[in-house]
Amino acid sequence: MQKRKLGNQGLEVSAIGLGCMGMNFSYAPFPEKKDSINLIHQAVEQGITFFDTAEVYGPYTNEEVVGEALESFKGKVTIATKFGFNIQDGKMMGVNSRPENIRRVAEASLKRLRVDVIDLFYQHRVDVNVPIEDVAGTVKDLIKEGKVKYFGLSEAGANTIRKAHAVQPVTALQSEYSMWTRQHEKEIIPTIEELGIGLVAFSPLGKGFLTGKIDEKTSFAAGDIRNAIPRFTEDARIANKALLDLLNHFAEKKNATNAQIALAWVLAQKPWIVPIPGTTKLHRLTENIGAATLQLTKDELNEIEEASSKIQIVGTRYGEAAEKATGL
Repeated sequence: MQKRKLGNQGLEVSAIGLGCMGMNFSYAPFPEKKDSINLIHQAVEQGITFFDTAEVYGPYTNEEVVGEALESFKGKVTIATKFGFNIQDGKMMGVNSRPENIRRVAEASLKRLRVDVIDLFYQHRVDVNVPIEDVAGTVKDLIKEGKVKYFGLSEAGANTIRKAHAVQPVTALQSEYSMWTRQHEKEIIPTIEELGIGLVAFSPLGKGFLTGKIDEKTSFAAGDIRNAIPRFTEDARIANKALLDLLNHFAEKKNATNAQIALAWVLAQKPWIVPIPGTTKLHRLTENIGAATLQLTKDELNEIEEASSKIQIVGTRYGEAAEKATGL
């Protein structure tokens, strides 16, 4: 698979990564551990070198699965994980990016991931109670100590990114970005382009909607985050079919799938954007990887842009409380 550079500090990863969260967090029902490990192994065999996890996924169990699956590939793959939450009795209890918590998470994540150094360490969500300079300074110290290689932020605003970058260069920003989530194009993407920071796009398939496999009749299992997302109400799914029609048009034209068109579109926006679609199914993994070789021409991209600009996406991407927690 082709490689892409994230940031200016030397991190190079596969053009498409694998988001591992859904293996045991947010998208119930979850697969057996052995099946998740097998899928991760298949991802490596098919060229993926970039894997995304976090201590809060599970909590903890996602890092453990990723660590076990990738232990034999040390030095050949990049593992990104995250800090920034309080976890009590197995539940997420608000943000916490105090320096002592960052250090605690780093030590625990090293053990769960079975590595000597964390490749990419993100602040999972902005903590307004802790100056971002203190956060960046703590990660800078961890880098000096050889426990972390690269620093990242997730869902941070432009001002926060600038302040953090001034203390410790930010290698990557992880934020939601897809054909139906594009608000970052106004200020965030120009900011990170100016600073030489890569974008890791999570939910590039719109939490599954852009694959075309979800309609207004689809029901989600208990424990599936989409049950609580306004964009996934029945009315919203009906209204947002217009975007699926657009994707389907190009899928037929390019002899591809809706998912491949959606991922190819993300890849075409900037050479330093790396989407990390998540899946628990081997055939979807192979399908997603196929997008790396799918080229959309300039005319096709312009046609998509013109058509999509006339489509009004219905429903917010999170509930009100979760939207406020993004720090944007």
